[in-house]
Parts: sequence; structure tokens; C-alpha cells
Amino acid sequence: MVLKNRETHETVEKHSKKILGVNTKDAKLSLAFLTVSFISLLIGGVLGLLQGLERSGLLQLPSWLNYYQVLTAHGILLLIVFTATFSIGYLYAGFSHTLGGLLAKVRKMAWVGFVLMVIGVVLVVTTIVMGDASVMYTFYPPLAAAPMFYIGLVFIVLGIWACCFGVFVNYRHWRKTHRGQVTPLFAFFTMGVFVLWFFGSISVTVEVFMLIAWSLGWIETINVMLSRTLFWSFGHTLVNIWYIVAISAWYVVIPKIIGGRLFSDKLARVVVIALVILNIPGGFHHTIVDPGITQNVKFLHLIMSISIGIPSLMTAFAMFAVFERTGRKLGGKGLFGWIKKLPWKDVRFLAPMIAMISFIPGGAGGIVNTSNQLNQVIHNTMWVVGHFHITVGTSVVLTFFGICYWLIPYLSKREFTPQMNKLGLIQTYIWTIGMILMAGSMHLVGLLGDPRRTSNTTYGDHEVALSWVPYEYVFAIGGTLLMIGVIIQVYAVFHMMFLSPKGYTEFPIAEPEDDALLTPLWTERWGLWIVLLLLVVVMAYAPIMSLIYNAPPGSPPFKTW
Repeated sequence: MVLKNRETHETVEKHSKKILGVNTKDAKLSLAFLTVSFISLLIGGVLGLLQGLERSGLLQLPSWLNYYQVLTAHGILLLIVFTATFSIGYLYAGFSHTLGGLLAKVRKMAWVGFVLMVIGVVLVVTTIVMGDASVMYTFYPPLAAAPMFYIGLVFIVLGIWACCFGVFVNYRHWRKTHRGQVTPLFAFFTMGVFVLWFFGSISVTVEVFMLIAWSLGWIETINVMLSRTLFWSFGHTLVNIWYIVAISAWYVVIPKIIGGRLFSDKLARVVVIALVILNIPGGFHHTIVDPGITQNVKFLHLIMSISIGIPSLMTAFAMFAVFERTGRKLGGKGLFGWIKKLPWKDVRFLAPMIAMISFIPGGAGGIVNTSNQLNQVIHNTMWVVGHFHITVGTSVVLTFFGICYWLIPYLSKREFTPQMNKLGLIQTYIWTIGMILMAGSMHLVGLLGDPRRTSNTTYGDHEVALSWVPYEYVFAIGGTLLMIGVIIQVYAVFHMMFLSPKGYTEFPIAEPEDDALLTPLWTERWGLWIVLLLLVVVMAYAPIMSLIYNAPPGSPPFKTW
């Protein structure tokens, strides 16, 4: 049976190679999403630099561009647009590769999703530029944006849902035509991501429709606590969507790049299932200092948030087992000799490897944020901003950058050249140093009380506020290095897309070990996993009803800028 599994995998891969690189329709679809993604990265990066320089007092923004406009656009473009479009472009490419091509109707659904998302982004960004939506990434009420901002968000969500349904349709078709077989591991990861995208975004969609009615004046007040709860039901899930996208490359791609094999196909699927079921409940830990939520509910969400640590530790064990096993096969001796055998001069490995290492301090910081007592100290400080940048900006984004160096030339039918590898290594070092400076100083100054979500101020030259200034200079320097990293990365992406020599670049998919056990078919029971997901969501969010039945007086809209 193991042999049969491997033969099936090899057949699928052989068939896929024949189609992909030739099937330009699927490649064009992914490249379209990736193009939007890296344009968003460039614009969002510039805005991030402006924000950092203004926050540290080194730059005064002109009167027509306020700090909160920049902060809002930076968050929306990078946290939603860049990550969502990259994830869709990357996962659709792998889905097509491992399943032997997309169905024509699925490709159409994805293009519809692309158009809807672009329309949504244009509406959202235009509203921000016009100064009608400086409500920051979380768009918490009672801050109120113009209705067009929320309508744009609806378009973005609808676009993502179109891509979700496309994946579900293609997956169901493959299962019908390959009875008795497990789907390729990459496709399994893809299913996990899009299941979470769909179910995780339902809550924020409900919130956005409430905000549309409120901003249009159809209702006079809004339940602020309910809105924040609905947002973080989605926001917490979004964090883990990024995480699953990143570990899909760690599990499936990285072993192939370093010359190794999969650690365990079954373990990887169990990790995906656990993350899908456990992810959505946990949102309350983002509002753990808010009033109106009982201690029991906060404790429940604390447990659900910490439970993510189990699949995370499984991933850490699996990945470092692959590294050691491969390093020893390549001749590594002694306790740590295998480390030297890893391909540190290959950006396709180096970037995601640094991303994995950064997950250690990132995860530790997450435990601090989740703990009620510790959260009291750091909640509204720059610590949280630093945590966000070390997790998303390093663990996730560096993995995305590493993926680019084989995915873009693969889709563009071009070669991954030594020059691009060298440029990628330089970019990775610059990005890493910049992030250490910026996120590190944000963590430290956060412990000293420097608040987040505010423009530069010394509070009348108060001595405590003045003590933050040196740290703010450091994160301005770090932000400048990160901007250089963005420029290099965007250049590399479009060079590999249009200018690198024509040729073939492999889509690396790792093989299982020769003596690997058969992956059980029960892992494919997505109906059951979704039922369990919904049961856990009901258990965790049933207390939300008290926010409705015992609602405090609502708030009218406020525009503070």
C-alpha cells in the first residue's frame, strides 16, 4: 500500500509536470495574484517607512497626509491585501501542480475572485486616501469610516470566498476521480487554509454589514464590544491562516530543497486538522483587557489560544528532525555537525529557515500576550507592534520571500539564476537585521510603556516619554533597512517574472521516506473536521449572546481626524 501511495504520487507529479509550465492559464492566474501582492508590498512598505519616521520624530508628515491615514493604509495593504493575494497565488499554483491542473470553471471562479478583490482594494484605498477612513487596520467602532470603506471590504471578502469555493469544487472533483487515494499533501494544506478563510471570515462579514448600516445612518448606535469580538474572531484566525500557508512550504517544499524527504505525511495532516479545528476560538485573548467579558470566557479562550502550541511544537520537532536526518545523510558528524551540511547559501532555504527560528521568540511573545496578568503590562504598548512584526513580518513574510525564488520563475517559465540567489541572500540578511532592530526595540520600549496606535509625542517633554526616544530612533533605522529589503524583493520578483533567462525551474515537492507508513484515508474527512470546528466555535462563542441580550448603550459614529 505504501508503494501504491508513492506510485500515485509519482504519477500525479509526472502528470503535473507535463501540464504545468505548459498550462499557461493556471500560471497566469497565479501571477496575477502575485503581481497585486507585490505592488501592495511596495506601497505598504513605503507607508510603513513614513509611519516609522514620523513615529520617531524624524519626519513631519504634510498636513494633507496624517499619521493615522498612513497607519490604516499600511495595515490594510500589508496584513490583508499582500498576504491574501500572495497566499491565493501560491496555493492555487501548488493546487494546480499537485492535482494535475485546475478545472476550467474553477479557474473562472478564481478570476472572478481576483476582480472582486481588486475592486474592493481600490474602494478601500481610495476612501483612505480621501481622508474618510483613518480607522486603522482593526477599524474598531466608534471610529467610523465612510460607507465606501466597508463596502470595499465586502468586495474583498467576496473575492476570497470565490477562491474558497473554487478550491472546494476542485478538491471534490479530484476525490471523485481518485477514489481510495489521499490527496497530495500540498493540496491538503490548501484545503485547510481555504476552509479557515471561509469560516473565519463569516464573523467579520457580519460585523462589516453592521458597520455599513451604522455608517449610512440606518441605525443610530452600534454595540462596540460585539463588533470588537466579531473582528477578533476573524483576526485571530487570519494570523493562523498565515501560519498554515507558511508551514505548507516548511513541510512540503523545504525537505526537497535541502535534499531530504518528508518527515511524516500523516503527522503533517494531523497538524493541519488540529489547526483548522482549534483556530477560530481564541479571539478573545486579543481583547483580554476589555470589560464586559467574564473571567470564565477569557480563561476558555486562553486555553484555546495556548492549544495552538501543540501542533506548533509538532511542526518544530518534524522540521528539525528532517534537518538533522538530511544533514547526517550528507555526511554531518557529531552532535551538531549536520547543521553545517544544510544549504545556507541557498536563499530558498535560508529565508524560510530564519523564518522558522524567529517563530521561537515570536511564539514566546504570543504566550505573554495571551496571559491575562502579563497582558496588562504590554497590551497598549509598542511591544504588541514588535510582536506582530517578529511573527508576521519575519516568520510568515520571510517564508513568502523564500517561496518567490522558485515559484515565480516556475510560473514564468524562467530560470532561477545564481545572480538572483545572491540578491536573495543579501535581501534576507538586510531584512533580518532590519527586523531585529525594529521589532527588538519595539519590544523593549513597549516594556517601558511607549504606547502604540499614536503619532509622535513627548507628552510635553515628560522625562518618561523622552526615555523612549533612543528606542524610537532604532526602530526608525530598522524600518529603513526593511524598506531597502522591500525594494530589493520587489525588484527580484519582477525580474524573475519578466527578465530572467527562459528555462525551467522545478516546483519542489518532497517525497516520503522509502519506509514511510501509509497515510490513512480518515484524514480526508473534511466534513467531520468542519463539524468539529463549528462545535468548538459554538462552545467558545456562545457567551457572545450575553453581549447582545445584555448590550450596553451603543455608540454613535465618531470621526476624530
